[in-house]
Amino acid sequence: MRRIAIYGKGGIGKSTTSSNITDALAESGKKVIQIGCDPKADSTRLLTGTDRPVTVLDLMRDGRELVLEDFVREGRHGCLCVECGGPRPGMGCAGRGIMAAFAEMERLDAIAEYDPDVIIYDVLGDVVCGGFAMPIRNGYARDVFVVTSGEMMSLYAAGNIAEAVNGFKDDGYARFGGLIQNSRNVKDEDSLVDAMAAEIGSRTVFRLPRSPEVQLCEGKGTTVISGAPDSEMAEEYRRLAHTLMELSEDVSGGMRLGGLATGCDCND
Repeated sequence: MRRIAIYGKGGIGKSTTSSNITDALAESGKKVIQIGCDPKADSTRLLTGTDRPVTVLDLMRDGRELVLEDFVREGRHGCLCVECGGPRPGMGCAGRGIMAAFAEMERLDAIAEYDPDVIIYDVLGDVVCGGFAMPIRNGYARDVFVVTSGEMMSLYAAGNIAEAVNGFKDDGYARFGGLIQNSRNVKDEDSLVDAMAAEIGSRTVFRLPRSPEVQLCEGKGTTVISGAPDSEMAEEYRRLAHTLMELSEDVSGGMRLGGLATGCDCND
């Protein structure tokens, strides 16, 4: 089983990238679960065609006993989709919301039930507090990749995420796999991204070109893999998915705590 976390600054295209990776892997015959770890709950919308899916936290707030079928949705090419969700706007901590959702999925033994070949965790990376660090610090994800462009703030976020991952490496949990460049046609973009990779002791593992196919397919509520399967951009996503499979480690286990503290750093 591959357990891959895709991090990135909000708006950098990490959810679009994650969804196309998931769709490409599912298209190739892999059993894939994508878990959206963003309070906006928009990670899997291109896979399910649903703008606002039911989230784990939405259901938990109802106070009833849950079963997996309540929040696990089937997406394109048979992939499985979960949205953790978050607190109501202005109420509570999004990081703690992720922790509560993970605990519920663990209680229901989600990974053992579905036995996937690959788990993709799509995680917001603007702030790497305790909740958003759950995939890397508690033994859920094994390999972490960061989506970035040559823009200053996305590179800054990539550096913060790399620092967070490296802070837990001595505990034997997630490892930093490298940067995925989601090109924005910034001047000297390749050099800027490679310079950040060198600064954090890593590498640029793939460069996605800028393509109008991405926006066209998003407007239709679908991935490029499903919406424009014969396009060059779809082939780029397939190559990226293949690259991540080659770079990630095949490990056993899934939704279980790794023994580290599970508290969130936030005060709310």
